Amino acid sequence: MALYLLFESASGYGLFHAYGIDEIGQSVEAVRSSVLDLERFGKAVKLTAFNPFSSAVDALNQCNAISEGIMTDELRSFLELNLPKPKEGKKAKYSLGVVEPKVGSHIAEVTGIPCQSNDFIQELLRGVRLHFDRFIKELKESDLEKAQLGLGHSYSRAKVKFNVNRVDNMVIQAIFLLDTLDKDINSFSMRVREWFSWHFPELVKIVNDNYLYAKLAKFIVNKSDLAEKDIPALADIVGDEDKAKEIVEAAKASMGQDLSPVDLINVQQFAQRVMNLSEYRKNLYEYLVTKMNDIAPNLTSLIGEVVGARLISHAGSLSNLAKCPASTLQILGAEKALFRALKTRGNTPKYGLIFHSSFIGRASTKNKGRMARYLANKCSIASRIDCYSEASTSVFGQKLREQVEERLDFYDKGVAPRKNLDVMKAAIDSMVNGTSIDDDDNERTDASAKKSKKKKSKTEADGDAMELDKPSNAADGEAEPGTEKKKKKKKHKLEETQEQENVATNGDAEVTKTPKKKKKSREVSEDAEPKTATEGKKKKKKKAKAEDDE
Repeated sequence: MALYLLFESASGYGLFHAYGIDEIGQSVEAVRSSVLDLERFGKAVKLTAFNPFSSAVDALNQCNAISEGIMTDELRSFLELNLPKPKEGKKAKYSLGVVEPKVGSHIAEVTGIPCQSNDFIQELLRGVRLHFDRFIKELKESDLEKAQLGLGHSYSRAKVKFNVNRVDNMVIQAIFLLDTLDKDINSFSMRVREWFSWHFPELVKIVNDNYLYAKLAKFIVNKSDLAEKDIPALADIVGDEDKAKEIVEAAKASMGQDLSPVDLINVQQFAQRVMNLSEYRKNLYEYLVTKMNDIAPNLTSLIGEVVGARLISHAGSLSNLAKCPASTLQILGAEKALFRALKTRGNTPKYGLIFHSSFIGRASTKNKGRMARYLANKCSIASRIDCYSEASTSVFGQKLREQVEERLDFYDKGVAPRKNLDVMKAAIDSMVNGTSIDDDDNERTDASAKKSKKKKSKTEADGDAMELDKPSNAADGEAEPGTEKKKKKKKHKLEETQEQENVATNGDAEVTKTPKKKKKSREVSEDAEPKTATEGKKKKKKKAKAEDDE
């Protein structure tokens, strides 16, 4: 059977005829050794036809179709034109070797051409790729490289939908820098405190804030120069006039040593650096907030900017975070503790980075794990909405946050939360109609009131049903011996009703006597065992005699 090879290059489609396979050998190892030698490989494989692409756009379309496993009309016409046509009603006496099995299956379905894709075909096509520029004389090697480079760039650009406003790499860098700045500012502030305390040790006890301390160190410079006239300026920095007076009084009776002017200048410059770093940290935080609201608005409104950014940075990107299941997202950041627990067969961690959320802190100790699991579930939903939705909106994040708040109330007070389906419907409606959050809150309170009313009505109905069931259950307990006894009881009840009708026609005196008989008969029916048929007949005879006497 003849073998043809389909090769998709950056410049066009190539069809090769492999007719000297027996000379090389059928084994994959033999083909690998012969592929490198152009003389041997050229004798086995020869070019049958070549169809160049008309433009770069056409090449990109053909490449996208091949990657998705689809045969285009151009490829179909190329194959039908250059492959030998089999006779009607007979199978083809050749097969087509392709790289992608999906493309081969689609070609076989549409055209009926038998296709194959295995290690042997892959090695042959590798040889074709290696010596492709030698098979086509008009195609230069540099031209082929340029075509491959241009197609590779355009294919990658088409696959990655680039949006400047939604680049999560900036968030990853910003949160790393924010964490580094926090550590640096803390260590530098401690250095300023330690350095300036040699000169003015009492200031540490008066001012606790690092930023204010650096500001005061820059302003005071030399404690001996402080006087009553500096109180208003100190009050502006500290924000409290009493503290400013306390600083001036402490400076007058300070135990610190005097420093040279050069040392004081160095302390002042270092304090200025710490102040600049603190101000830059504030600006960086504002930048992070704006970027997080652009990239992941739902995750931001649910869990906050810093925790959301840490989750994205730990996962690597927003798309990686969206692919994570809720169970992975829950322990993201606690990998060491997880593997240590698995190794020692201890308890696995309940939360990782998600622990820094305010919801986990507000939950009670026994409910922290449950709260972390629920919050991770909602964060997973929010990250997927942010990653795959085209329109950026924070409506879903706000609704998910409300659900987490309701879950907290449920754990603390037992208030039943809304169903997820109802919340998502409300979010979609608010997106479509543009309703405000206050209206949604009113709807939620109405829904909860309706739920409580329904619960009350259900409990009342259940209570009534229980009361009604009690006597019937007692009667059933007495009538368990058999179905015949039940029938006898029914007959007995019918007789009692007939007696009541007869008594109603008689006088008042007779009416007063009948309730006693009823009570007796009820007591007998409840306490005593079911009566036999002979006792029933005797009663009937007595009743008949009493009626005749009257």
